[in-house]
Amino acid sequence: MTKKLLLLLLVFPAILGCSASPLKTYQSAQCVITGISEDDVVRAQKEWADAIVAIGNAYTKRKNYKALAAQVVDNLYAYDEGTVLFKPTKAAERQFRLNKTDAISYFVTGNIHEDHGFAIQPWSKVRFENAGIDVNTHSATAMGNYYFTDAKTGKETKVEFTFGYVKDGNGKLLINLHHSSLPYTPHH
Repeated sequence: MTKKLLLLLLVFPAILGCSASPLKTYQSAQCVITGISEDDVVRAQKEWADAIVAIGNAYTKRKNYKALAAQVVDNLYAYDEGTVLFKPTKAAERQFRLNKTDAISYFVTGNIHEDHGFAIQPWSKVRFENAGIDVNTHSATAMGNYYFTDAKTGKETKVEFTFGYVKDGNGKLLINLHHSSLPYTPHH
């Protein structure tokens, strides 16, 4: 009986998934059971932030920033795994980027007229501030604000985000949902 209860306590969170937020830090240990942890999500966010800065640096130094952006999209997004739902911050005419080519265009210009190259701004720093991270059996979702520091002016821009993650066949966390928007500004 005791062994069955212990097994149930270990397996049950993996079946249901678990979530972590600043108010529920005790759950992060349970989330490791699922194969994705809150720390995995934070590492994936840092990798994405560093990649955005690296693309801008490559652009500034007249290196092959478009090839780097293609590599970043290949390495960090799950387009090769299945559906990716990407709604960039600065997109109006073609709001959703559901394939690699359109995602790359958003970051460094390309096949979509409205794109001015978000990653080639350039940015000197990107930092994530999570409102919460939800970890489930085979996926994770994070929501909050991220802040982009303009490399030319030092001005920081606040953007709201929701990112979804899945693991590929090699266990690498990839983005399958990316929604960004500028905060609402009420006009009174």
